[in-house]
Amino acid sequence: MGTMTMVIIALGAVVALIVLLGVVYFVMSSREAKKKTQEELENTGPMITRDINSVPIESTTNFMDFDEVKDNMIIRKKRTQYIMVIQCQGVNYDLLSGEEKMAVEEGFIQFLNTLRFPIQLYVQTRTLNLKDIVDEYKSRMQGMKDEIEKIKIRLDQAKRTGNLDAIDKLEFDIRRKENVLSYGTDISDYISRLSVNRNILQQKTYVIASYFVAEAGDMVHSANEDIDSICFSELYTRCQSIISALASAEVMGRVLNSEELAELLYIAYNRDDSENLQLSKVLNAQYDALYSSGKDILLKKQEKLKQDIEAESIELATQSILEADRKRQEEIELRRIQVQEKAEKLIDEYQAQMDPALYEAAKKEVRNRKIIKKTG
Repeated sequence: MGTMTMVIIALGAVVALIVLLGVVYFVMSSREAKKKTQEELENTGPMITRDINSVPIESTTNFMDFDEVKDNMIIRKKRTQYIMVIQCQGVNYDLLSGEEKMAVEEGFIQFLNTLRFPIQLYVQTRTLNLKDIVDEYKSRMQGMKDEIEKIKIRLDQAKRTGNLDAIDKLEFDIRRKENVLSYGTDISDYISRLSVNRNILQQKTYVIASYFVAEAGDMVHSANEDIDSICFSELYTRCQSIISALASAEVMGRVLNSEELAELLYIAYNRDDSENLQLSKVLNAQYDALYSSGKDILLKKQEKLKQDIEAESIELATQSILEADRKRQEEIELRRIQVQEKAEKLIDEYQAQMDPALYEAAKKEVRNRKIIKKTG
């Protein structure tokens, strides 16, 4: 075999090896790219397959700065950051005296000096929903009407028994509550007219506290439930210390629950739509329930039984009072008759010592007292 033949064979082997390596590299690159794409889909959420001009359209959840809302916390950055929000109720600083202003300022300085972790202040402007306020006010007015009806029932009972003191007191109570009811109705009507075609803005101030999982140490192999529990404990402790420190500056605060956090985020992402479609009404409509559930039948039976017992007890009390009063009047009448008879006998015993005119006048006086006692 010549030298040229050996060179050709060697070159052929080298070419075959290069082709084989190229095929292996292509297969491995394809698998790696497919695996990477799958991981990105799992981490970033679903992607819409439709594309326009070869540009994929991603889900809107990929553009949000949080993963989910759970256990009164906002979870961010693939469960590496947890956030709690404190809603603050401020104090009217301009109405305070000089000493009170100084006390508030010193309290705020003390609050800043006690911080050992970063916080953020967030102010959100909302359109004040006067309709809910008016509805709540009307609900209270309905409760006032129910109270007046109950007092009227007690007034009827007092009139049957002839208790003048109770009648005067109940009538005064009815007049007072009716005046309050009339005033409340006027206020609710005025607010309803005021809210028509007019936006009333309200500012709410929040303190945002965050906790990073890295602060708790190495938790790579921990379950999500354990991480959530640890972060909740740490965040809640921080929020309570913030609330206590703010109280020294006359600022009251409370931690928002999950529904309120969702509403906070909803308004932040939907400035315009939040005025037309309120999140609280959507949740109350049970949009995420398989079926709308009414009140439990057992609760309905208990309420009906309670109403029946109340009505029967009122009726029994009324009848008992009337019967007791009737018996008392009979006893009084019987005693009065006995006294009258005894008085007439005593007059008859002393008839011989009296002249006829005095005797007749005394007997007549006894009879007149009987009539006055009966009609008085």
